[in-house]
Amino acid sequence: MSRAFVRESDQDPDALLPDRPVSAHPNLVTAEGLRQIELQIKSLEGARQEARAAADQSALARTARELRYWTQRLKSARLVEPPQTPAAVRFGVRVTLRFGDGAQQAFRIVGEDQADPAAGLLSYVSPLAAAAIGAEVGDVLKVLGREAEVLRIEA
Repeated sequence: MSRAFVRESDQDPDALLPDRPVSAHPNLVTAEGLRQIELQIKSLEGARQEARAAADQSALARTARELRYWTQRLKSARLVEPPQTPAAVRFGVRVTLRFGDGAQQAFRIVGEDQADPAAGLLSYVSPLAAAAIGAEVGDVLKVLGREAEVLRIEA
């Protein structure tokens, strides 16, 4: 049968929206990041039930797309626990830097889906976090054209 004779309402709602792109980087997560993924899936499953009950194909398609993304992220998640007393900057630790002008910046290095720069959560693949990984207290980093000293590293 020609696609011209298929009603739009007969289409699979999952096929209405393309999948969200998934990062090529390993899906490293903190314990909190893993919990957030699980909560996201639970919330989306509820939203899917509501969309089905309301026969809202648009909402069903959006929810299905998000569920595919988050389910894939859960399957590929690799939990990384930070050391209790980190000697160097690693995934999951909190880092405080002091720049040459005296300004300080603190951030925790987290997975891509947990990243929220405004909340001080930087993805481990971000330029700042990537430059800091492996550094120890007292090391001076070249970050985005500026120098910054590592002041503190905390679990």
